[in-house]
Amino acid sequence: MGLALVTLLSLRPAGVDSGTFLAAVWHAVIYPTLDPNASASAAAMSGLLVSYAWLPRLAMSVLAGAGLALAGVMFQQVLRNPLAEPLTLGVASGASLALSAATIWLPAVAFAWRSGVALFGSAAAIAVVMALTWRSRFAPIPVILAGMIVNLYCSGLSIMVSMTHERALVGVFAWGAGSLVQNGWHDFAWLLPRVIVAVVAAALLLRPLTLFTLDDRSMTQLGARVAWIRAAGLGVAVALSACIISVVGIIGFVGLAGPQLVRLAGARRLRDQVIWAPFVGALMLMLTDQLVQWLPLFDGASLPTGAAAALFGGPLLLWLLRRTRAGEVASADAAPPARVRRPFRWLVLALVLGGALVWATQHLGRSFDGWEWATHASWVSLSPWRLPRMLASAAAGVALALAGTLLQRISGNPMASPELLGVSGGAMLGVLIVTFAVVGPSASALFIAAFAGAALSLAVMLTLSRKGGFSPTRMLLAGVAISGMAQSLVAIGSASGTANAFLLRSLMLGLTYIVGPGIAVGTVVASLVGLLLTCLASRWLDLLPMGDATASAVGVNVRRARLWMWCLAATLSAVATLVVGPLSFVGLLAPHLARMAGFGKGRSQAIASAVSGALLMIAADWLGRNLLFPQQLPAGVLAMLIAAPYLLWHLRRQVA
Repeated sequence: MGLALVTLLSLRPAGVDSGTFLAAVWHAVIYPTLDPNASASAAAMSGLLVSYAWLPRLAMSVLAGAGLALAGVMFQQVLRNPLAEPLTLGVASGASLALSAATIWLPAVAFAWRSGVALFGSAAAIAVVMALTWRSRFAPIPVILAGMIVNLYCSGLSIMVSMTHERALVGVFAWGAGSLVQNGWHDFAWLLPRVIVAVVAAALLLRPLTLFTLDDRSMTQLGARVAWIRAAGLGVAVALSACIISVVGIIGFVGLAGPQLVRLAGARRLRDQVIWAPFVGALMLMLTDQLVQWLPLFDGASLPTGAAAALFGGPLLLWLLRRTRAGEVASADAAPPARVRRPFRWLVLALVLGGALVWATQHLGRSFDGWEWATHASWVSLSPWRLPRMLASAAAGVALALAGTLLQRISGNPMASPELLGVSGGAMLGVLIVTFAVVGPSASALFIAAFAGAALSLAVMLTLSRKGGFSPTRMLLAGVAISGMAQSLVAIGSASGTANAFLLRSLMLGLTYIVGPGIAVGTVVASLVGLLLTCLASRWLDLLPMGDATASAVGVNVRRARLWMWCLAATLSAVATLVVGPLSFVGLLAPHLARMAGFGKGRSQAIASAVSGALLMIAADWLGRNLLFPQQLPAGVLAMLIAAPYLLWHLRRQVA
């Protein structure tokens, strides 16, 4: 009791003495309805602050953290993927898109029913995922792929809307950053019974969910109704996540890190994870929220809790990774892709179409007088601006596609992408430092800083993963932690409101508009060298997905092969990040485009992915240059908007 009292006093808000604080806490406990006339002690301003703002915020941080961690456990168990979390299936991005659209076109509805609009967006995104995958009986790989595509598509649309209506969406930006600020107990009272229902449902599903340590065939042989159990588990996790996100906004990392921290600490059984992960998630989010209240950011403002969660939870995850050995990613449900009879005929056709695309994008464009087709003479005068950015965009697409192919084949995880490797976050951290340390940094200084940050993050990841033989799970989790911390620091810099913050937000969307001939040539050379090295490593690409035992049996040094391929993927990611920024989804989409087209071998998939990535980025860069001329749109986001509908259509056909 004494320890609890000391802890409570240590967390009291600044400017409130201990006596007033304890009196306000007692008042909140005795009069939970918080009637202002119930007690004279609540009339004091400090007492009102504690009763109506601080205590509800503390309670909400505990409740939201516990709920997100519980949802994370269920997602990771049902989908058999340690990278799954409450944001995996488009819950958050659907809510954000719905709020953005309602704020612009239905402002009265968005103001009066913010939580309802967010919940509707989450439900709509999940409905799309379920409609795409119900014929596969909600198998993990189709569900993950559909959720990933819907998530990215909604995120891309939100970014596009925010670029054209930035001033109108200030409130949505604050909600999207994850804010636990409360002005009463109504949100907590609304969320508490829903979390309790989810906890009861999770307890009832505990025994059937434990069977997901086996594959689907073994579960069926034991008499389990796999599709119904998976649908029930996903339904509970999605509903819980959607309710929490609709109230407090997007708070990432807690749902991913909470279960991982418990697992790394020794909780192997699902029952132990379900019990302890909510405690860890609640503690993580509560401490994070208290720290951001005590550490004012700029002009007395506080960093949003959602942006800070990874900043404080990331080091703990890295420390546990250093001390323990992580397991491997299960990928038994991943079916081999269908082969096409003459795949390289399609590659030749793609190259021919690519040449036509290059020619068209270099000559057709918009000016202040409208659309124009450039003659040879006018193209010569325009080429110093158009040609370098086109070459750099294509080379960045090749580099991202190769990095994504390497990561997905090494790890056997369809969600692995350059953004999860931590290198992109490290590059942006280097840009952040230079942006605030140097007034008006040059393009060369930005590129050097980005490469230095990427190299440093790679060194940290390799150091942390050396103990586990550079295992995929360890590397990806280390990358997630580093990326989360880097994104938090970038969010802090972006929230400063200074000219440097505006420059930083622009750089986050890519540097193609300041690319010169030297940088373009360097990017092209680096991507071609990466393509050559990837093709030379085709034997490793074919054998490593079969498992360590199989690869070792045929003479592959698994540890050395992983090290070289991790380094190659990280270098390619760093090169691409310097050009298109960290918000590119080509590295995630291009390997799936190649796989769905039937390119199953390592070398053929790498080449097909590279061609797909280059064509996507060329088309996206041209669209970004012309759609809203003279305003520039990020090529990486546009590439995702181009490719995602095809991926959804192809996934629907494969599932059917």
